[in-house]
Amino acid sequence: MKLIDDIRSVTELKRKTREILDQVRQTGRPVVLTVNGKADAVLIDAKTYEKHLSASNIAKLLAPAEDDVRTGRTRSIRSFLREFKRAQKISR
Repeated sequence: MKLIDDIRSVTELKRKTREILDQVRQTGRPVVLTVNGKADAVLIDAKTYEKHLSASNIAKLLAPAEDDVRTGRTRSIRSFLREFKRAQKISR
């Protein structure tokens, strides 16, 4: 991350919208937008946003399973497979 290039004020965004959007798209790096010298928002390209959203959704789906492992609510694969085969009426 090139801080000097990747931190811009909202005022600069208003004046140079196309240039900043092109930078985000070309570099794939986020741009931190500041208001009164303080970080206020982060601008990322749509492709990167979709990747982050997908990763976040996967993490949300895995959270209950990770909680089960943390609290010891697990069982052996053998036990699971026996029960699964019985339920599905799979011989052997």
